[in-house]
Amino acid sequence: MTDTIVVTGGAGYIGSHVCKALAQAGFRPVVYDNLSGGHRHMVRWGPLAMGDIRDPASLSNCFNRYKPAAVIHLAGLIAAGESVKKPSKYYDNNVRGTLTLFDTMLHHGIDRIVFSSSAAVYGDPDSTPIPEHHPIRPVNPYGHTKAMCEQLLFDYTVYGLRSISLRYFNAAGADPDGELGESHEPETHLIPLVLQAAAGLRSHIDIFGDQYPTPDGTCIRDYIHVSDLAAAHVASLSIMDDRPSARAFNLGNGMGYSVLDVVRAAERVTERRIPTRRCPARPGDPPVLVADSAHATNALKWHQIHPDIDTQIAHAWRWLKADNVRVNTSHRLKKPSLLATD
Repeated sequence: MTDTIVVTGGAGYIGSHVCKALAQAGFRPVVYDNLSGGHRHMVRWGPLAMGDIRDPASLSNCFNRYKPAAVIHLAGLIAAGESVKKPSKYYDNNVRGTLTLFDTMLHHGIDRIVFSSSAAVYGDPDSTPIPEHHPIRPVNPYGHTKAMCEQLLFDYTVYGLRSISLRYFNAAGADPDGELGESHEPETHLIPLVLQAAAGLRSHIDIFGDQYPTPDGTCIRDYIHVSDLAAAHVASLSIMDDRPSARAFNLGNGMGYSVLDVVRAAERVTERRIPTRRCPARPGDPPVLVADSAHATNALKWHQIHPDIDTQIAHAWRWLKADNVRVNTSHRLKKPSLLATD
């Protein structure tokens, strides 16, 4: 019998790619989403159960109806900058909502979960590449919420919960088949912002800081293709321990690209000039964030198929052009105030 997997946040960017990967691997994905950040048209590989992770009654209805073997939890707020201004919003959704999810799962006898965590749990790292044993010391509320949820998973092993936390670095690209892609409102990620500038939807890209101790003075980040990220979630389901446990893995490329590297790669792919504007550095932006993903490669028997930044950008560019009918034309009217790093 085909195992059913409930994917919270499955109508979003990463979640929709995870659902496609699950279906291709023979699972039945059920999307549980309130559509606050996701899109109904991204739900294509299984049913949509409308609901909020803070609502135990809606969760119970979903679990009673579909009887999942496991949960993949991606229904989190992700904008670190916003979390500084609105910490209550982030603790409410990311911590209270996740705690409600865990408790409701256990009430229904569901004891396996893959959790969407983040490299933000590391804060400003001592060195890179960053291994999983690096100290956990987040520097913003968003990172704190992810670290708290990982601690909850560790503590909940006493109730029999088995979990894997996947610490994402920078998800990038789009489905290689052109069926899915990134569509946030507002957009905060570097690659889609740069491509929107290439498409004429934004006048320029702001680059925050050009005096960092890096080869070109701009921040360096680690970009992993979203389809490779999705594959790691499927692989995680197959290595859940027989006994209660809480394990964590980095998911990154292992290679760093600067902000200017990304702009130049986008210019190569799109064959268009992308205007940039230099701005003062933002407080708290580490110069370099690159993952050591060897542990995930070995334990999950997982490897990247699309590590090249030009390929990631090419897939995202094809999606943006195909999805242009859904691009909000109000972007043309807004004064850009764009993030230059993820």
